[in-house]
Amino acid sequence: MNAISADTILEALRWRYATKQFDPTRKIDPATWTALEDSLVLTPSSFGLQPWKFLVVNRPEIREALVAQSWNQRQVIDASHLVIFTVKSPFTSDDVREHTARSAEVRGIDVSELAGMEKMVAGFVEKPPYPLDIKEWCSRQVYLALGSFMTTAALLGIDTCPMEGINPSGYDEVLGLTGTGYFTLAACPAGYRAPTDKYATTPKVRYAKERVLNHID
Repeated sequence: MNAISADTILEALRWRYATKQFDPTRKIDPATWTALEDSLVLTPSSFGLQPWKFLVVNRPEIREALVAQSWNQRQVIDASHLVIFTVKSPFTSDDVREHTARSAEVRGIDVSELAGMEKMVAGFVEKPPYPLDIKEWCSRQVYLALGSFMTTAALLGIDTCPMEGINPSGYDEVLGLTGTGYFTLAACPAGYRAPTDKYATTPKVRYAKERVLNHID
């Protein structure tokens, strides 16, 4: 693997911002979009369980319907692409069993070799060893995917806007998710910033490193 330079990564992270206005005339090319989709598939998750599904919404009428469920924020229709981040719920030992079968398939081993791991993870999911809401825990995993997607996009020169300012139940209704075992967590339009978006040149506000980072030696 050829490592990316530290300067390249930091430049991309300083360049990105939550884009408020997208240029509706600019579209992400297919190869770049495929890379972004692959970055979602490659997102890490606890135990590798991947308690999520990512919906890429292309149909204009559905995206238009989502505007009203996004407090009239036009990013969902103006951006080149729109990804909805959904959470698997309920998440049970059946899902752990499915993941175990997939692991055995990918690694070319008999599923019985993973029986111990499956039992341990299933026990964690069904009866956590400490007070833990599994639905909330799964949601945290999906946020990892959102962060990974946004970082990959920035490195590819693609703008994004993470959106929690939405009506999740309204999204579920528009997208037909009700009763499917998945619910909407967040949306993330992706594309190219409009020249009129003043926030593109607004200085990024972050606390000093000394305020947010301590070394424990």
